[in-house]
Amino acid sequence: MLKTNPGATILYDLRSSWCVKEAIAAAGGVPLMCKVGHGLIKRQMREMGALFAGELSSHYYFTNFYTTDNGDLAMLAILSLLVHEKKTMSELVAPLLRYSHSPEINSKVKDVDEKLAEIEKRYGSGKIIKLDGLTVEFDDWWFNVRPSQTEPLLRLNVEAKTKEQMDQRVEELLAIIRS
Repeated sequence: MLKTNPGATILYDLRSSWCVKEAIAAAGGVPLMCKVGHGLIKRQMREMGALFAGELSSHYYFTNFYTTDNGDLAMLAILSLLVHEKKTMSELVAPLLRYSHSPEINSKVKDVDEKLAEIEKRYGSGKIIKLDGLTVEFDDWWFNVRPSQTEPLLRLNVEAKTKEQMDQRVEELLAIIRS
């Protein structure tokens, strides 16, 4: 998409891997982190004039299709890429698999705000982003913990440069969240 629209803004949800932001920038786009949820993403696409947006949950939004989620267009774009690049899907994604990312982990909590404050205090030396819940970035790992909109849950996502570090940080954060 950026080959035909160089310099366009592309939105990615805040749970996405660092490789998404890096790939957008490397392709000449302007990567912009956004909140999770189709209503929020569609609004932000219109406000920012974004060409495209993608969610970690495999929802893809196209500005030329009225900023709606369209899996068919996403599939056609991937098929076109496979044909033009003459590579398998595994070959296309291999360069993107450079970080270790946890699944989204849900934990019931009594007081969401109290837990978020506790986590922010503990990890306040990192780069704090409060776009949706709490995201904290360090040089070699990051996490997002955000409240569910419908249940008394915190949702945790962690990414690190190594699987060992990711596993350690998940364990460390879950100990705080679940205490």
